[in-house]
Amino acid sequence: MNLLENDLAEKSVFETENKKRLVIRNHPKDYPVYKIRLDKLFYNDQNDRISTWISRYKMENNIDKIDYSDKENYNKIIHKFITESNRDALKKTQQNIKAIGQVEAGVVLLDGRIIDGNRRFTCLRNIEKETHKEQYFEAVILDYSIENNEKDIKMLELMLQHGVDEKVGYSPIERLVGIYHDIVETKLLTTAEYAKSVNDTEKNIISEVERANLLAEFLEFIDAEKQFHLARDLDLVDPLKELQKMLKKVNDEDTKENLKNAVFSQFLSRPAGDLTRYIRKINDIADTPKHLENYLEEQLPIVEQICEKLEESDKNVSKKIGEIAEDKKIKNEFLRTTEKYVTRSAGEKTRNAPLKSMEKACNDLDEIDLKILDKLKDDQIEELKGKIDELKKKIEKLEDRLEEIDQKTGEETDSEW
Repeated sequence: MNLLENDLAEKSVFETENKKRLVIRNHPKDYPVYKIRLDKLFYNDQNDRISTWISRYKMENNIDKIDYSDKENYNKIIHKFITESNRDALKKTQQNIKAIGQVEAGVVLLDGRIIDGNRRFTCLRNIEKETHKEQYFEAVILDYSIENNEKDIKMLELMLQHGVDEKVGYSPIERLVGIYHDIVETKLLTTAEYAKSVNDTEKNIISEVERANLLAEFLEFIDAEKQFHLARDLDLVDPLKELQKMLKKVNDEDTKENLKNAVFSQFLSRPAGDLTRYIRKINDIADTPKHLENYLEEQLPIVEQICEKLEESDKNVSKKIGEIAEDKKIKNEFLRTTEKYVTRSAGEKTRNAPLKSMEKACNDLDEIDLKILDKLKDDQIEELKGKIDELKKKIEKLEDRLEEIDQKTGEETDSEW
């Protein structure tokens, strides 16, 4: 099918007077906007915003790819995903189109694949069904094919969706899945190219790639590779951020693996109502290597119980996850050991607080540029001298207290003899 040849001649496509500016390969250009009859178009199944919904559908139907040879049935499937992914955004967009028409033109390829505007297309399909009046989708038609121009199309799609549609936004988990697919799995884009396309910094994208890899590792841990919908169901975006933070505190690779396994297990068990806050407690334990090592050692038998449940071959992954989440004994064991080491870590932090404060004070004093002192006014010099006297008194007070402690310790040692 070629929208600019056959369908233009058949009067199912009409050129309008409007233009839409697109930037492709760094070249800005004004493209004509067309009105396209809805039955000539089909959804883009590579749209990152519905990636977890497509993941679930593939898993449930045991397929690698959704067949779009039957466009009507294919569109019904994706229509449902678009609707369920963000009902509020869809409702708002549909109300706007009903009131004032389609304001922002979309982008489609010659074969009718929608690159930008899947939600607007869905709204028009709903309106057509409700009113029984033929609707047209307004869009630029690009003389591109998904097979030969995949990279350019993906960058354009990201640029458009993070521009006009950013107000309705990506689901954070869908964005992670998109990043994993585009940067890690297919290597279609580099981190720099992705950052440019979504108007973000490369540093932020690299950080998101790290989280996307953690997400993939979690799915491998539960033997559900690429079943990204499970991460959406478990709401793992913020817990993954906490895991990413604590892993940066650990240098030993074996400890990192043990930590990931322990946290992945607790993603499933969900020992507390607020999973993110609970995982943050483990982050506090990771501040003290000694406590973390002991904590992971005590966690190991519980993690092994989780692994045994995951290895049961007569159940699907969703059922296993459900049973693990309902196991109160495992929940309580995780909670008990975590609270135990949170308390120990808090005590350690309290005991280390004076030393930390003194180190900070010394570092702050080192930051003073002595050359600046020559440029101070008289009143500033007097004020500085006053602060130095105040500091001396505080140091004397600390020294006196430490001397008292030394004397007390010495007396106790003598009494033992």
